[in-house]
Amino acid sequence: MSGTTPAERVEPAPRAPSQSLIALRGLWRALLGGLRNIARLAGQALRRLFAFATPVTRVISPLGWIVVCGAILAFALSRIFGWVEFGYVGATLAAALLVAVAFVFGRTNFGVHIELNPHRVVAGERALGRMVVTNIAAKASIPSRMELPVGDGVAEFVIPVLAPKAEHDELFAVPTHRRAVIVAGPAITVRGDQLGLLRRTVRWTDQVELFVHPVTARLAPSASGLVRDLEGEITKTITNDDISFHALRSYEPGDALRNVHWRTSARTGQLMVRQFEETRRSQLTIVHSTDRTAYSSDDEFELAISITASIGVQVVRDGTNMSIVSERMPLSTATPVALLDDSSRLEETSGDYQNLRDFARDSTKRLPAPSVVMIVTGSKVPLADFRAAESIFGLDTQTIGFRAEFGAPSRIAKVSGLTVVTIGQIGDLPRVLRRVRP
Repeated sequence: MSGTTPAERVEPAPRAPSQSLIALRGLWRALLGGLRNIARLAGQALRRLFAFATPVTRVISPLGWIVVCGAILAFALSRIFGWVEFGYVGATLAAALLVAVAFVFGRTNFGVHIELNPHRVVAGERALGRMVVTNIAAKASIPSRMELPVGDGVAEFVIPVLAPKAEHDELFAVPTHRRAVIVAGPAITVRGDQLGLLRRTVRWTDQVELFVHPVTARLAPSASGLVRDLEGEITKTITNDDISFHALRSYEPGDALRNVHWRTSARTGQLMVRQFEETRRSQLTIVHSTDRTAYSSDDEFELAISITASIGVQVVRDGTNMSIVSERMPLSTATPVALLDDSSRLEETSGDYQNLRDFARDSTKRLPAPSVVMIVTGSKVPLADFRAAESIFGLDTQTIGFRAEFGAPSRIAKVSGLTVVTIGQIGDLPRVLRRVRP
């Protein structure tokens, strides 16, 4: 037969691209490469320009930038529309900027030291600060203005002319009426004009922290509600090794021979081994809620922190194992001072957890099994939420709820076996806590 079958048909070879197409592709690649190089060089040039201009532009204050823009706009209006008045306005604004330039020149060489006395106070106590400025230059300094941020405010001081090695002291009061971590510093000198168009600053110190601790109540070491033990707390869990005897059972392969009760084994004719009730060293866990929806006022929030800090400090002194958790941070329990420092950092939170039970479950799942759990929150948390949070802990765990309700009578209530303590003021805590039986 003549012809070819489909299997024998030969496909035509692909046609090679023309020389003109290859040239166009090469030209396109070269063009893209050139554009990338131009963009890279332009970016480098802009970065260098910004780096060069930053020391100048950062001297201009926000008000100064308004004056600069106003001068440019006034000159533009005068040029475009021929309005001479705007020319005068632009000249006046430009002259103000030129005059301000003279005020930013000058150099000082200071040694600045900030002292806070003391570094830790209780809310309401007085705290003072001292700033010592020393002229460490070889010649006399010029008058300077120094600013020192303290908390939410800024203290301003005028430093007079100082001879070489001369010192100048400034005292300032630190507001400590509420619990907080107050940051003082950094101290900066400010040079600029009286209108505030230009402002050149030099930083001399780092920040210094002042811890304003919450008000706490002194609790007796033997106060009920604070778990203390020497040998541990006996639980209902059965184990093969411990010190509290429970019962005997038949020997099983793998049991330790030291637990074999030989007298009973000889009498019954089969090996019998001892079982024990597990003893657990006391472990206190304090679950402190900082959710703002749980509190009706700031005073109530501060009262709750005082409750946690008071209990925590006494437990640390007693040497009982303890963990304290909140929504955003665990509190250090290494020493009473470390605990109070972390208590000063607590702030209100919002939306971290849907309810108290979710918070308690998530924050304690990696902690040692507790023998006592204390839940501290505000008056807006219903008693049912305490019951829900209690259900996530084992039957061997005693749960106590603390509700801060500022100004209310302090009292103790029992809800289905759960103890809920309401505290109206921190001074009532020692008296109420002595009546709690964990």
